[in-house]
Amino acid sequence: MFFRRKAILLIHGFVGGIYDYDSFPNELELYNDFDVYTFTLPGHEKHIVKDVKFEDWIKSAENQIEFLIKNKYKTIYVIGHSMGGVIAAHLASKYKAVKKLVLVAPAFRYFYFKDGKVNIKGMNDTLKNMPELLKKESKEKIIERIQKTPITTMIEFTKLVSKYQNDLETITCPTLTIHGLDDKVVPSDGTDLVYNTINSKTNILMNIKSVTHDCFTKERKEEVKNNIISFLRRTPHNKKEIINI
Repeated sequence: MFFRRKAILLIHGFVGGIYDYDSFPNELELYNDFDVYTFTLPGHEKHIVKDVKFEDWIKSAENQIEFLIKNKYKTIYVIGHSMGGVIAAHLASKYKAVKKLVLVAPAFRYFYFKDGKVNIKGMNDTLKNMPELLKKESKEKIIERIQKTPITTMIEFTKLVSKYQNDLETITCPTLTIHGLDDKVVPSDGTDLVYNTINSKTNILMNIKSVTHDCFTKERKEEVKNNIISFLRRTPHNKKEIINI
């Protein structure tokens, strides 16, 4: 089997799927020096995610990257969206083969937090009392799915975040973090946490106006994708910066 020089691994979010990336994996394939890999996290092949543990999600992602390493990819870029961002950060912390990391709306903070953990009651109350306009704007995908998700699965998500958020401290590869300023799911303090914690010499936080949590399918999606591609293709510039566009 012929392999190109670099591999890109995309990881989707909580109660989501690779479809949340829309056409982005195919667009990445247009660049001849990238092989693009996607996969579905355990339990997410079902309409309602249940009967799954957070360890299953981590093990599945580790299996994916170990497959790439075994097949002699020496340069691997990892892109993670939402909960996939938490998992991607773990991979970048654990595997030196990860040379660049992109975290899109990484869910280190998610709805309501209390004492560093997700406040399930607060989150459920928010969903029940959310104004109708907000529901129309952002309920279409992730919020609607979360409302149908068993509490046991929600707890597995909270365990994942709690266990792996400290991995941010040991990330040294060039990292781009993207936050949509209209994201009603992952608050800005989550992306601020990433930016202020990782130890990469190339550490970029990009705040983009009018972008929601569904950043690959809605307004300004082409800018989101183009900025990621630009980051993956350029030489790291050893600079820590916040970009507002």
